[in-house]
Amino acid sequence: PPQLSITSSLAEALADTKAVILAVPSQTMRQNIKSVAGHLDGSMFIVNAAKGLEIDSSKRMSEVIADEINRDFWPNICVLSGPNLSAEILRDLPAVAVVAAWDEAVARKAQKLLNTPSLCLYTNTDVIGVELGGALKNIIALGAGIADGLGYGDNAKAALITRGLTEITALGVTLGANPLTFSGLTGLGDLIATCSSPLSRNHYMGVELTKGRSLE
Repeated sequence: PPQLSITSSLAEALADTKAVILAVPSQTMRQNIKSVAGHLDGSMFIVNAAKGLEIDSSKRMSEVIADEINRDFWPNICVLSGPNLSAEILRDLPAVAVVAAWDEAVARKAQKLLNTPSLCLYTNTDVIGVELGGALKNIIALGAGIADGLGYGDNAKAALITRGLTEITALGVTLGANPLTFSGLTGLGDLIATCSSPLSRNHYMGVELTKGRSLE
């Protein structure tokens, strides 16, 4: 889009900005937020768009971000998640997502800032559930790809998705999430998109594994 500009300077990129959106691989989140931390101020929303857990610590991305920024900025940490296949987002196709923050007022301000004509945002205060739904669904999507690659059919895949959602919910509740979150966009919604679409990278990986290809 014409309003998008590219720069290699963090200082330039973050000058007078209202939100920092961290759409980076989850295993690089810590090094990226360390680079950004010195340029933050209390007026900025800090939005995590990565779906994963840090391998070494098992922390959610918002926890990793909180580790590396000024404690005064913690209330501005938000999470953006939902059934959002990137190829469709790039084509400006209609989509829905959730922006979550511990404070409902912060979530609503971020919602107002990030809403677009093609991306409708809902709010949630269950940061734990929203992040875990986005991270854990990747495991089920990998399994769904394997099931498709082996030709097990839609009955088996439906069973995998629904039983997978049960397991995700049980783990999420144990870790402090609201069980209702997993029946919404960032749980069931994300599962449906990621487990059934050829645009899903995790589903694609599962299919390719059945062809004998390695993770390398």
